[in-house]
Amino acid sequence: MMKAVLGSVAALGFAAAAMLGHSAPASAQANLAAAQAMVDAHKSLPVFSAPGPKFDARSCMEGKRILTLPVSSANPFTKNIAVAMVAAAKEVGFEIVEWENQAQPSQWVQGINFAINEKFDLIDLLGGVDPRAISPQIKAARDAGIIVKTSHFYDLTQKEMSQNVGIDGTVPLSFNTVGRILANWAIVQTQGKANILIIGSDEIVPTAPFVSGIRDELAKNCAGCEVVAYINAPVPEWATKIQSSVQSALLANPKINYIIPIYDSMSGFVVPGVRIAGKSGQVKIATFNGTPFVIDFIQQGQVEMVIGESLGWIARAIVDSHMRTLCGLQEPAELNVPFYLFTAENAKTAGTPADFDRGYGDVHVSGFRKLWGLE
Repeated sequence: MMKAVLGSVAALGFAAAAMLGHSAPASAQANLAAAQAMVDAHKSLPVFSAPGPKFDARSCMEGKRILTLPVSSANPFTKNIAVAMVAAAKEVGFEIVEWENQAQPSQWVQGINFAINEKFDLIDLLGGVDPRAISPQIKAARDAGIIVKTSHFYDLTQKEMSQNVGIDGTVPLSFNTVGRILANWAIVQTQGKANILIIGSDEIVPTAPFVSGIRDELAKNCAGCEVVAYINAPVPEWATKIQSSVQSALLANPKINYIIPIYDSMSGFVVPGVRIAGKSGQVKIATFNGTPFVIDFIQQGQVEMVIGESLGWIARAIVDSHMRTLCGLQEPAELNVPFYLFTAENAKTAGTPADFDRGYGDVHVSGFRKLWGLE
């Protein structure tokens, strides 16, 4: 009851200020300032922060092999991470093999069986392979003495979940923080009038904390903002569902001014949906990952912003964590990858067409090499 009374008093105060022609209250300004501060914190080129002590990677990894199993080799995000992991391992002097697949659980099973038969030392489940979908094979791998870890999959808040799925470890990422950055971007760009359509994939484990980050930050910093609609598009349905659903949502909710497809590869289907709905230039798109074709979309004026992660940086950070595991060292608490905003102002620094590892600077390359004792 007290909250309701206080809310009524606050509402009267805002109304009175509006009638008198006064500026917005200091509290509202502070919320916009907080949103701007979080956005600004991710506009500067990333700096390298060591995830742990220096070690002799070449010596301790001699003769060891890792199999990386991306959620899909057809997804340019996970494919390019896997390619960069293979290259990073060559620098150190050991072997990483990518198990190519098209996101079919039966293919994941084949990959695990291959790793068991070939006596790999560690299996990396990369970017969306849910351990629960292949739990018998994971158990068989661990029974054979193979370490099994996930990477770029669980959110930092999902530690307990990751400990209860029969794996040895994980390299988590703060998807919740990404959601908060995206929310604050929309708040700032609309000056506190964001009406958002979120597109998620509920079967992807970190989607829930990701979306919570968006909703929580809107509630915290923008009473006048709203999530108007949410579209759940399972990964196999992206190509068939997202475009038509976006078009329908925009026609049904003309006040939508922002679309947040939480994984940027969705943008390939969002952009035509916006165009067909006749909303190009009116409805902005902000997203996450930094997949090269999405940065190209920014250069073409079709996407406004993407929170990028250097895929080469991700690859080295994952390799670093796995090597520490195999070398008996303490694993980093989270994936050692900073977030960096690409907009029309800096998208060309990623190349034209964009490259998976350009635009972020190269401090991570020498940073990890020094950390591994290679220079």
